[in-house]
Amino acid sequence: MKTQYKLILIAILGVFVFSCKDLTQINVDPNTISQVTVDPNFLMTAVIPEVVKPYQDDNYNGDCAGIMSYIQKSGWGGTLTYFNWTDPRSWGGNYGTLRDIYLMRDRAKATGSDFHLGVALIMKSFEFGLITSLWGDAPYSQAGLGAENTKPKFDTQQDIFTGIIADLKAANTLLSKPAASYTNINPVADPIYAGNPAKWQKLANSLLLRFYMRLSTKSPAVAKAGIEEIIGNPTTYPIFTSNADEAKLAYPGLSSSDSWASATAWDSNVAQGNYTRIQLCAGFRDMLVGYNDPRLPIWFKPVAVQISVTDQYAAQGGDVTIGTRRYITNAQMAAKGYVIYNPTTWVAATPSATTLKTLIDTAKYVGIPLAISKTEPFTYNLNPSPLQGGANQHVSALTDIFGLKSSPLLPAKMITYPEICFILAEAAQRGYSVGSQQTWYTNGIQASLSYWGVSSSYTSYIAKPGVAYDGTLKQVMTQKYIANFLNAQETWFDWRKTGFPTITIGNSGYKNTLPLRFKYDPTELNINGDNAAAAVAKLVPTANAGQTGNDDSWSLMWLLQ
Repeated sequence: MKTQYKLILIAILGVFVFSCKDLTQINVDPNTISQVTVDPNFLMTAVIPEVVKPYQDDNYNGDCAGIMSYIQKSGWGGTLTYFNWTDPRSWGGNYGTLRDIYLMRDRAKATGSDFHLGVALIMKSFEFGLITSLWGDAPYSQAGLGAENTKPKFDTQQDIFTGIIADLKAANTLLSKPAASYTNINPVADPIYAGNPAKWQKLANSLLLRFYMRLSTKSPAVAKAGIEEIIGNPTTYPIFTSNADEAKLAYPGLSSSDSWASATAWDSNVAQGNYTRIQLCAGFRDMLVGYNDPRLPIWFKPVAVQISVTDQYAAQGGDVTIGTRRYITNAQMAAKGYVIYNPTTWVAATPSATTLKTLIDTAKYVGIPLAISKTEPFTYNLNPSPLQGGANQHVSALTDIFGLKSSPLLPAKMITYPEICFILAEAAQRGYSVGSQQTWYTNGIQASLSYWGVSSSYTSYIAKPGVAYDGTLKQVMTQKYIANFLNAQETWFDWRKTGFPTITIGNSGYKNTLPLRFKYDPTELNINGDNAAAAVAKLVPTANAGQTGNDDSWSLMWLLQ
């Protein structure tokens, strides 16, 4: 994503290069930027993509997108498909980004820029919120000290969230001043809000709502007081009020590193590229079809070849494809032992990984069931041309926008307005004084439909059975789940907290339930052994944890204990 702003950075740096005062300065390499003198604007332009793009990529097609039943992959997606999360995950990229954030923070302090300091605190909070939610305890208060402390302690998850809340509140104050009071704001250096402090202030408080709600079952009093303080003081704590407020970053599409994650332009083999490989998951399909959701055709295509069980073409054989239809006779169904997919019975119909072709799906939209096989599921639904990572014409593919380098509908997002609405609907359901649960619920649905260009369907959609307001937590979390497509990690965090949405798992999953956390990187365990060991000791293994100790993907971090 850094490529996006190369010209902007050159322009900003030009101000410094050509402001030389003497011959000594002229002898300085113009391509080298000193950490002592670098302008915070330059750092902001680099930091924001470093934070937002990896987050969006993981939310779209990472492992959480699979285990949350949004997508499956027709190849090379084992940890996504049957969640064999036995390998550790590195947080090196997160802490590498934090080094740049800390430099931005320090330069903002040195130059007296409250705006850049507020933005730095927001980005720091966002990264640490992600780190602690994924792994648990982590270096926080002593992180980023470099040679001063190469073995930082692991702060407790409780202390990290306390620090995040304090930093976001500080950012709210820093960004609350009249616009004329700020100095050194370069709008072109800010790819999200073009240097608007008031919009960054809304982001700070909207993220506060996210993190308070994440604490709602572990520290309910803290969550309730924090959310009510924000909602009760809108002038002091402004939040998102429409889709226009969202923190989003456009993809320039100049290279594979700054394009949408499945852009076909950068695949040397499109037939087996990321765009082709990502396909609809049956669980998400069942929900969208059940509600006749108008967003379904915006996101996924009908199958290229739909299966029909009929004797109409028996004379041509028991299994024949004519045009865009594949016709299978009842006799062939019986002879082959085929069973038509049913959302409530499919797990029982696939008792082992040896029955890869038992299920067939005759629907217009078809998804691959989660954990139907311990091998890559590219053979699902009688795929006539099984290819590792290739297109399955009997399963729904992504629509064309997901193959583009960039699209107005697909920026990288930090947090959305529908998420805020559903957070507050959940808060109301929990008894917080935040206004009407029904209003926040319907606002969230309406905002999501509007964003995807199907707002005309709102009146009919909100009246559908299951969608029509009933006041339950399940309903709020279900609609949040749909609206959070492309935001799978947040859905995973919600699922861990509430148990919703209900995820149906096949018999080929690595465990009989979904993983709960990332395992620590062994590099950290080895280099920072004592501190890491203390953090591992506080994890609580569940019955599904393995035999390798507490550091397991099915162990409970403090937040879940």
